[in-house]
Amino acid sequence: MAFDEFLADRIKQQLKEKHTHFETLNMMGGLCFKVDNKMLCGIHIDKKYGDSLLMARIGEDAYLKALEKPVCLPMDFTGRPMKGYIFVTPEGFDTDEDLGYWIDLCLAFNPLAKASKPKKRKK
Repeated sequence: MAFDEFLADRIKQQLKEKHTHFETLNMMGGLCFKVDNKMLCGIHIDKKYGDSLLMARIGEDAYLKALEKPVCLPMDFTGRPMKGYIFVTPEGFDTDEDLGYWIDLCLAFNPLAKASKPKKRKK
């Protein structure tokens, strides 16, 4: 198991309760949730942190405010933080209400987000 199955089930339940059609995609040892072909959120096990983190795509407007919270970290895979994306530590999504807060932020930004360009297959 490369990601937290219990957290995945909690996210699925939240999205179903919000009547949101979503897809899941295994990525980089984690799990990505997509809405309208755009990344919404995901689960990542961080080796440095040593636990599962919630990846949240909340947009640049909410990004700086979220980073003021002690449960948030900049999303950084390459040494350069990705603006508009954060990691939330387990203390930040411990309750269903807390998890719902982050899912709602992601869903609010999703209509404004750009979808990734489909990759061309090599022949």
